Amino acid sequence: MAKKRPQTTARRPQPSDAEIPVVGAREPCPCGSGRRYKACHGRAAAQAAAELVHRPFEGLAGECDWVALRELVPAATVELPLKDGLPEGVPSVTLATVLPMAWPALRRDDGSVLLGLQNDTASGDISRDLADTLLRALEARPGTPVQGRRAPADGPRLQDLLDPEGTFEPVVHEGFEFWVPDAEHTTPEVTASLERANDAAIPTVKLTGVDSAYWCETPDKNHLRWVMPHAEERLLDALARLHAAGRSSLGEGTRLVGSFRAHGLTVPVWDLPSGVGADEIEKPAAEFAERLAAALASDAPLTPDERRARGGLTNRQVTLS
Repeated sequence: MAKKRPQTTARRPQPSDAEIPVVGAREPCPCGSGRRYKACHGRAAAQAAAELVHRPFEGLAGECDWVALRELVPAATVELPLKDGLPEGVPSVTLATVLPMAWPALRRDDGSVLLGLQNDTASGDISRDLADTLLRALEARPGTPVQGRRAPADGPRLQDLLDPEGTFEPVVHEGFEFWVPDAEHTTPEVTASLERANDAAIPTVKLTGVDSAYWCETPDKNHLRWVMPHAEERLLDALARLHAAGRSSLGEGTRLVGSFRAHGLTVPVWDLPSGVGADEIEKPAAEFAERLAAALASDAPLTPDERRARGGLTNRQVTLS
């Protein structure tokens, strides 16, 4: 009798990591291993979520303005150029500080895309989360919002999607009317969200004579918040030199009161008298920029007075992110 040939079982092709969808941590992993997702392909996603990217907008055109729009500016928009150009049927992609109903993104009826910047994100890399939302918005049906989700750990970042040669030119708005190009046909929910957002918006103006400086008006006093690209330690040294020399103000009645730390950058903050508007602070801000450049160029050790000034500035530093 002829010997029986051994039975062989065809091996099922294994999907690549990129093809494994994201599911709940306790659900079976879609790869078919029989293990829970969190113990299998979810490990990389969990690790990526736990790793904080301190400068998520580094390498993008206008990094300082990305930080300002994320943390400081209520209502603003920016046209975003894509590295590979706009897909067919998408006339434009616009970054917005906030969208109605806190949507992460919106594909409008005309096919254009609005991407929200100030939403909560699921991982430690805002750039990757925003890139994932943008890609899904580009493929969404016109007239639909895009909901948030946990981005794949190996997904692209904004730096992979946006044109590195493009510009980043924010347009600051008084309110959020840019949400509704056709106010007569919007839903009651969006109208109510628009009214709430407008009521909460702080009047803000972007200065034109220096980069990434934003004047804002509050009930008690006005402020200038200036996002700067310099290394934190070197910037604090320079500010301390100017502060100790009595040259850190922006004119009579103004005062450098401290700084924010946001997404790897430092944001010095000045108190301004309530009567000082954005136009009036343009020239003093430009003059301060010249004094700061000279202070940044100094390598001399800090004097005792400068060290005390630096300690005061450091004690008044608040971390936003």
